[in-house]
Amino acid sequence: MTGKRRRYSAEFKAKVALEALKGDLTVAELVAKHGVHQTLIHTWKRQAVEGMSTVFSGKAEAATADREAELSKLHAKIGELVVERDFLRKASGR
Repeated sequence: MTGKRRRYSAEFKAKVALEALKGDLTVAELVAKHGVHQTLIHTWKRQAVEGMSTVFSGKAEAATADREAELSKLHAKIGELVVERDFLRKASGR
């Protein structure tokens, strides 16, 4: 097994899971169409069904707000570190 592990985007996973949930095509047909293993399709389908409850519960919105707050804190820290680096670079004469 010398092949590299592939990474699939969230959009691709959602598209395949939605097709599996619709039931228009069998899993074997989805495997042939998208070139992914049937276990992945079943896993993505299960994750989609389990994740639907968070869409309607409002937890997704709270998680998004938490991520945005964390992102702004990280951007502020990056700014501080850049200023510190530039100051130290000037002080050392480089």
